[in-house]
Amino acid sequence: FQMRRRDDPDLPALLKNIGDGPACLLWLDGVGNPHNFGALLRSAAHFGVGGILLPSDSTLTLSGATCRVAEGGAEAVPVVRLGESANAIAALQAANFTLAATVPRDADSLFDAKLPARTVFVLGAEREGMQAGLIERCGLRLTIPGSGKVESLNIASAVAVLLATWALRHPG
Repeated sequence: FQMRRRDDPDLPALLKNIGDGPACLLWLDGVGNPHNFGALLRSAAHFGVGGILLPSDSTLTLSGATCRVAEGGAEAVPVVRLGESANAIAALQAANFTLAATVPRDADSLFDAKLPARTVFVLGAEREGMQAGLIERCGLRLTIPGSGKVESLNIASAVAVLLATWALRHPG
């Protein structure tokens, strides 16, 4: 049988719906794996993320594979296709969000950093990372410290760690 998916909001509508209190968003730059997208949607739903932000050129969709892996997360978290990145960043900053680039090195430890009550975690593709210009526009640069045996976590695992850490610091 067929179902019609609800229309996702644009960025102004999402920001209005979130309100002024503590909130966390995820910006996915260059991420393309539908299984990882589904897994991070599940974590996002679990931790109450306000929305997922995708650049206009993102290949991610709420495909069958994504929705199966998300196990309900796809229905619980709005997905917003952004227009021009500079305009989106300005709108987020005007709404008192701090953008935090997640990078594998040359960054503050997630576990030691002060995480603002209104945070947008910006994540890049696993191989290519995120656009350098986007990293430069972020107010924070964070890394998840590890053993050093691998450079970084899978994006879905990293999202779970980021969100759990944010939620610990901003309960409720």
